[in-house]
Amino acid sequence: MILAELFPYAGMVYDIVMVLYVLTVVATIVMIVGENRNPVKSLAWATVLVLLPVTGIVLYLLFGRSLKSRHLISRKAWRKLMATTPLASQPSGEGKLSDGSQQQAHMAHAITHSHYYEGNDVRIFTDGKSKFDALKADIASAHTFIHLQYYIIENDRLGGELADLLIDKARQGVQVRVIYDHVGSYTTNAALFKRLRKNGVEAHPFLKVTPATFVARLNWRNHRKVVVIDGRVGYIGGMNIADRYVTGVKGASPWRDTHLRITGPAVAGLYYSFAIDWNFMSKTLLTMPKTIAKTPVTGNTAIQIVPSGPTGFFNGNSFVVLRAIAMAKKCLYIQTPYFLPSDALLKALQVASLSGVDVRIMIPRRTDSLLLRYASGSYYKESMLAGIKIYLYDTAMLHAKVVIADDDFVTTGSSNFDFRSFEHNFECNALIYSADFNRRMKDIFLDDQKHCQRLILSHWRRRPLAIKAIESLARLLAPIL
Repeated sequence: MILAELFPYAGMVYDIVMVLYVLTVVATIVMIVGENRNPVKSLAWATVLVLLPVTGIVLYLLFGRSLKSRHLISRKAWRKLMATTPLASQPSGEGKLSDGSQQQAHMAHAITHSHYYEGNDVRIFTDGKSKFDALKADIASAHTFIHLQYYIIENDRLGGELADLLIDKARQGVQVRVIYDHVGSYTTNAALFKRLRKNGVEAHPFLKVTPATFVARLNWRNHRKVVVIDGRVGYIGGMNIADRYVTGVKGASPWRDTHLRITGPAVAGLYYSFAIDWNFMSKTLLTMPKTIAKTPVTGNTAIQIVPSGPTGFFNGNSFVVLRAIAMAKKCLYIQTPYFLPSDALLKALQVASLSGVDVRIMIPRRTDSLLLRYASGSYYKESMLAGIKIYLYDTAMLHAKVVIADDDFVTTGSSNFDFRSFEHNFECNALIYSADFNRRMKDIFLDDQKHCQRLILSHWRRRPLAIKAIESLARLLAPIL
């Protein structure tokens, strides 16, 4: 009675709020259904919204929305960029590629417009010191521009050294542009990026998360690691800019990762990937310098650069991996820090193994995330039941992202073998078509295998019941980890 006297319209306000609330839930469910996603996912989100409306709406806004068919660059700007992109050959395959690799190259071009470039030379790095020593030397020799993009740029010793180099080149008149992921580099002292900008380096965070954009941007991360210097040399791989790749952390061994240095025509593919992201962040279109069109042949390796992300109608790297699994006839070797496959990828791996393909998956015994380790463990049993060999790398944190199929195909880059990389992150991988490069990567894999323990199904079954329960619970979060 007292409440009614104090708030005479309380009942009406409550009714209006409830109606608006119900309409919001219903509208969200209609939107989910209208996106025509996997029915299991749509039903799961609808169930969460019905049973936990408030929590469900928050979770959906953070993790459930789709960016399919949205664009990082306008069609007009894209056409202008493509008009300046050096023409590249499409694989005819005659005596050069296996049928599977030829189909892979055509598919990658069809879904991401990635060109096929012959005549490249590739250097492989498996340790941070040699990679960053080479990168510093290339930066020091830059004459016209440096384009550098990393998910994480730490303000540690390595980050400071590279920042000093970039500032020095900017003062010499070299155009230096830097993209870093705002969430990935969130713990980095902002002073590092302020210092870069103050000294002539153009540095932009990708999808900067602020209180106003928190809901819209938190789930979409740019995980790419791409460097282009003067259009003559490029880098792509899995290493971020952090001391843990060079000196390790707290007495632990440096992280084991894979990174590539590329010279030759394929550097244009790395430039294209960077230019798209730069246009999105700075609204400035970087057309290809004419010097890139004249990039000389430096080797005999054929390469495609495949950027992918949540805005594409087809997710490029997910399709690339599915195609690699399908085309494997003899062997399929995979290195990944996190093994969280989608249902389609897991079934593809099982089918390959049950068909007689030698499928090996190498992951770290100790990861940088306990939750991810438990979630990955939930997939081991059903993998081993299909004959897939699981190897746990013991020496250090294994952060490499590599897929080796048969004798002439390898893909490596920033994409992990997990939901986040295939569905939510902006990633960039190199597809390499070369028997020689394939042999080199196999040798590295087999050498790493010497530092692994192979899981045995009978032993794995005997782990404590509590661990199994934790793994099952962690698996429920796999799509958003």
